[in-house]
Amino acid sequence: MRGLYIHIPFCAKKCPYCDFYSLPLSLQKAEEYKNAVIRNLSRYKEKFDTVYFGGGTPTLIFDKIAEILSEVDLEENAEITIECNPESAGEEVLSELKRAGANRLSFGVQSLDERELSALGRTHSAKAAKESILLAYKLGFENISADLMLGVPNQTPDSLEKTIDELCRLPITHVSAYLLKIEPNTVFGKNPREISDMLPDEDMQAELYLSAVELLEKHGFMQYEISNFAKPGFESLHNLKYWRAEEYVGIGPSAHSYYEGWRFAVPKNLAKFLDNEFQLKEITDFSPDKDEEKILLGLRLCEGIVLSEKIKRRLILIPKEYYMIINGRFSLTPRGFLVSNEIIATLLK
Repeated sequence: MRGLYIHIPFCAKKCPYCDFYSLPLSLQKAEEYKNAVIRNLSRYKEKFDTVYFGGGTPTLIFDKIAEILSEVDLEENAEITIECNPESAGEEVLSELKRAGANRLSFGVQSLDERELSALGRTHSAKAAKESILLAYKLGFENISADLMLGVPNQTPDSLEKTIDELCRLPITHVSAYLLKIEPNTVFGKNPREISDMLPDEDMQAELYLSAVELLEKHGFMQYEISNFAKPGFESLHNLKYWRAEEYVGIGPSAHSYYEGWRFAVPKNLAKFLDNEFQLKEITDFSPDKDEEKILLGLRLCEGIVLSEKIKRRLILIPKEYYMIINGRFSLTPRGFLVSNEIIATLLK
């Protein structure tokens, strides 16, 4: 069964590291956007077992979520995820999301260190992030994820350990821990000299990543993908579709789809999305190489891929500390994940 991704391209403020497509919100645009999403949903006459509202900041149009979901043919017990920023996730918002049918929240915490939050341009405090998660749990959300950024300005092994310890004391079930990547079209990317002195070097980034893996697993969050950790049974079902090369539909400007054997994307243009009867599509791959994709995507997962004869022949080129072979499956270790691009390039030669 396919998954459904809905991109909500609105933010109150653009974070200096963010490369996702987002724009300021107006009330008129929110209504128009809801209508455009529903219009596009009408093209898909099928059931979905996962729905993921990403952004941007989906909670900025919290009062439109129920109406959008009412137009989705949902499988029983479907996983419905909403990304939330702590500053826009008060009781009214969270209560409405619960009423709409959301059963999984993903909070953009990033850090619980005030200096790090300030350097990242986040508008919430550590206190506000913790209060939002506690409120969500009080309102009945039992599947709560938190985003954590690694290698951010001012971060040290001690500050990371403190953040993870505090985060894991909260009623969360999942953590996404991403290494900060400086993208050229972001504020950070356009001012590299100003930011470079504040960033950990590559060796320290590797140390922070490996430390996060160890600390999270110590708290019961087992790694199942390069950047994702979960308590047993709380892995993101929607994101697993991406990594297992399963099909999904994406709606909204910048959203990607893998549908009926094609990969395509929606142009990053809100006006065109609103003005056209149906969203425009840019084909990115008419016939994806499924074998290659299984390696590219499957090696993001700790479950790895089936050990083929081709991979066996390439293993002599890969240091043993970077991979494991268990029950006929080839997977990367945390150290291997740090150089996964190089390993995958070696395997695909």
